[in-house]
Amino acid sequence: MNNQEATAYLEQLIGRSLRLYTSDSRIFVGQMKCTDKDRNIILALTYEYRQPSEATIRKTVESSGNPSAQVPLMSRYVGLVVVPGQYITRIEYEESQFSQGTVVP
Repeated sequence: MNNQEATAYLEQLIGRSLRLYTSDSRIFVGQMKCTDKDRNIILALTYEYRQPSEATIRKTVESSGNPSAQVPLMSRYVGLVVVPGQYITRIEYEESQFSQGTVVP
């Protein structure tokens, strides 16, 4: 993909809901506002999700008696964030029933 195609693709994502996975296992879900040449991404209305601690997992398994019990991700609202591009491992576009138009890869 050349620079012009990449720019056009990213412009289609502005204002859309993205899910960003980072190298430290966090997930950020928010509305894309902009990016820069270093691949940093600014998200608004963002929630951060983290894996539960080992103690929380152990407590859930012990209390349920089920070794495959599911433990939900911990989340918090963080609002407007800059996610450094060097730590982003994967980006997913979240489609909703309210999305207009399509995004072409």
